[in-house]
Amino acid sequence: MQHFQDIKKIATFALHKDKKNMLLNIFILLLGLVLILAGANFLTDGASAIARRWGVSDLVVGLTVVAFGTSTPELVISVVSAIEGSGQLAIGNAVGSNIFNIMAIIGITAMVRPIKVPVNTMTADIPFVIISSLVILAMGAGTLLGNDGGRILWRSDGIVLLLFFAIFMRYTFSQAKHIEPEPQTNSAPSMSAWKAWLWVALGLAGLVWGGDKFVEGASYIAKALGVSDAIIGLTIVAAGTSLPELAASVVAAVKGKPGIALGNVIGSNIFNIFFVLGTAATIRPLEFGGIGTFDLLVLAVASILFWLFGWFIGKRTITRAEGAVLTAGYVAYVAYLISIA
Repeated sequence: MQHFQDIKKIATFALHKDKKNMLLNIFILLLGLVLILAGANFLTDGASAIARRWGVSDLVVGLTVVAFGTSTPELVISVVSAIEGSGQLAIGNAVGSNIFNIMAIIGITAMVRPIKVPVNTMTADIPFVIISSLVILAMGAGTLLGNDGGRILWRSDGIVLLLFFAIFMRYTFSQAKHIEPEPQTNSAPSMSAWKAWLWVALGLAGLVWGGDKFVEGASYIAKALGVSDAIIGLTIVAAGTSLPELAASVVAAVKGKPGIALGNVIGSNIFNIFFVLGTAATIRPLEFGGIGTFDLLVLAVASILFWLFGWFIGKRTITRAEGAVLTAGYVAYVAYLISIA
């Protein structure tokens, strides 16, 4: 009888501990969401102020300052994965984030507020996104291109990607002075230079830390509910590293700063392929592994759709209906991945 009571006490204690851990991780998840939203708000205001002070457009700041900052999680994960010899994780992180950026972030942002796309963005910036997706597709096709070396991103490939990135940055800064900044409105808060940069730094810190806490809390809750590690990786973790981009883009759209939202996604996608994978592959060759040609094709098709929707339909505006199509496409892609996992 005493033995039975001891077992009952242990079971009660374990149940109480699990319940306590669940509540703690729900709190961590909510804290992450609060940090993400606050960070996105600070980042948008700071970036807009910087754009006005530099005399450049919100789009240019979105392509550079905001895109670089919100891609920090992908950069850290991919470089660390390369150092540890986990090439598949590095490539999957960059490719998965780019698919999420175009199909989910542009889709959701357009449903919140239609995105007006400038002519120069259609003729230069988005084509860079398409080129990046086609380059990684060509490098990852392996046997399709008769590559006897296998499906590996070699150091030489990494150097080529970094050269593409240098070309993109040179073009962006050379064109910055030719792009008219958005007209100021009375509602736009005036902000000193130091305060604008402080807002950007605080915003990025909130986005990165909040994204990390969100993934931590959501992963624990999913495991506690019996969800497999594979599904967690395909959904929560993949989307989690792109939460900074999602939050920054949606908040920018709500605040009437579509240039920041658009530039953030374009810049992040180019940054992820050319700079993140370029840097990681230069450190150590990366194996594609389970990242198949289908995944790379999805990224290429999504990039082309992004351009087609903006150019041919809605007078250079990505409409709510087009946003819904992109979002539904991402849901279908994730459902497919889960079905074959």
